[in-house]
Amino acid sequence: MAIGRSKVVIIGAGNVGTALAHHLVICNTYNNLVLINRNAEKAWAEVTDLNHSVGYYDSNIQISVGTYSDCIDADIVVLAVGVPYTEGMTRLDMLENAATVVASITRAVMDSGFHGIFLVITNPVDAMTYLVKSISGLPDSKVMGTGTALDSARLRYFLADLIGVDARSLEAMCMGEHGDSQMIPWSQVTVGAKRIIDILRDSPERFRYVELDSIRKEIAKIAYQIVKQKGATNYGIAAVAARMIKAIIQDENIVMPLSVMPHGEYGLSDLYLGIPAVLNGSGIRELVEYHLTNQEHQALLASAAVLQEANQKVQQLVKW
Repeated sequence: MAIGRSKVVIIGAGNVGTALAHHLVICNTYNNLVLINRNAEKAWAEVTDLNHSVGYYDSNIQISVGTYSDCIDADIVVLAVGVPYTEGMTRLDMLENAATVVASITRAVMDSGFHGIFLVITNPVDAMTYLVKSISGLPDSKVMGTGTALDSARLRYFLADLIGVDARSLEAMCMGEHGDSQMIPWSQVTVGAKRIIDILRDSPERFRYVELDSIRKEIAKIAYQIVKQKGATNYGIAAVAARMIKAIIQDENIVMPLSVMPHGEYGLSDLYLGIPAVLNGSGIRELVEYHLTNQEHQALLASAAVLQEANQKVQQLVKW
């Protein structure tokens, strides 16, 4: 894609879509922002409110309400539509409703002539990204989801608080499903370039109560706790999507754990799941393959099996 053009279309004017739109206005990196929503009056209200903020951010971004026809020349189309959530549901419990909505939207976007990059936020994000790829026919390098990027940020925050350092001193990524089966490659987690496994080993008395699998479960479940108290998670995931968009528009070659399609990496193919990937102006440039321990690799394969089952259900629900 030609860096310098920067038209972003966000589909969905709910908590996540509007938080993302606000991020993009503040960043002042983009020329044209379009918001599409099933309720056009809601979209108008959000766009008008955002336009009233532009002058205080020293921004010249053009924000407008759009229709699917506006996707034809978009650099990036973001799927930020939400589906009804009931307390106690997992992300995969949303599969059936989400698949119907996402399939319809993807077809409408592609009917416009769109040929840019799809960024999927809608949960269950790995299965929905697989669905978008299957229906759109776009190269998998141009179809990606937010994956485990937010989980990884949660992990870094948790570990930084545990150890007592700035979160920016940590290198840590979650992998696999953005959901309950996700795994953490502890062998790759470092604090100031020192492996966290060594940190825990060197200070057994200080960290005697630390259980790594308990941390994994805490990271996987924390979103449900947030949703229970405030109805949705929006700031964290909007920050993730905004960072992805910036990396694409500015051709950054940044490494992030995103929902991407492997082609033999980790022994996997024909599915989307959270794997570290290099993101630039063309989309997904390549995947980063860690040297996982055998136990970690098995955990990743187990998570992939959950997602493959979800993809099979999607194929039964939606024809492409």
